[in-house]
Amino acid sequence: MPPPFRLGLTGGIGSGKSTVAALLARRGAAIIDADAISRQATAAGGPAMASIGAAFGADFVTGEGALDRDRMRQLVHTDADARRRLEAIVHPLVGQETMRQTAQAIEQGHPCIVFDVPLLVESPVWRARVDHVLVVDCSAEVQISRVMARNQLPRADIEKIIASQASRERRLGAADSVLFNETLSLAELAEEVRQLAWRFGLSSG
Repeated sequence: MPPPFRLGLTGGIGSGKSTVAALLARRGAAIIDADAISRQATAAGGPAMASIGAAFGADFVTGEGALDRDRMRQLVHTDADARRRLEAIVHPLVGQETMRQTAQAIEQGHPCIVFDVPLLVESPVWRARVDHVLVVDCSAEVQISRVMARNQLPRADIEKIIASQASRERRLGAADSVLFNETLSLAELAEEVRQLAWRFGLSSG
């Protein structure tokens, strides 16, 4: 059996990246979601929580024992050192779980493994680990409107999140393929994914 195709999937917040991942999964891809793994690590009882409590204090831990995401988000957007300390705790745990899920996907015979990584472009290691980078792209204004509708976050908070991620130009510069998801309906987006699928070893029927 040939090794699976390794697809790096990225895009800014609100771009539709998670929807594209779900559409690829329907065509037989295994999805490894770095954000989901990170959330599990920082959930109540998660493997990152003891270290986060020790490094940042009880104010950053909810009563249930999970990461207080709103408080931490506000901190890391204004304190680069705090962001580095948080990443030093969480990223190794995400890496370990990613390796475990990758081995599982290979064992299960998936033809394509999709690494859904929001910070793929910013990472010094991810580009070498994948065969192809697919960027889901849209304008910043569309990102903001989607996230405001979805998460009820204030516009200023969303703008800070966008500013903390790689620029649109940098993501596009790293892309092997771009899926422009500005005005597409879900059906149109699914058709775009279908047309790309064969390149990744997936069914395009």
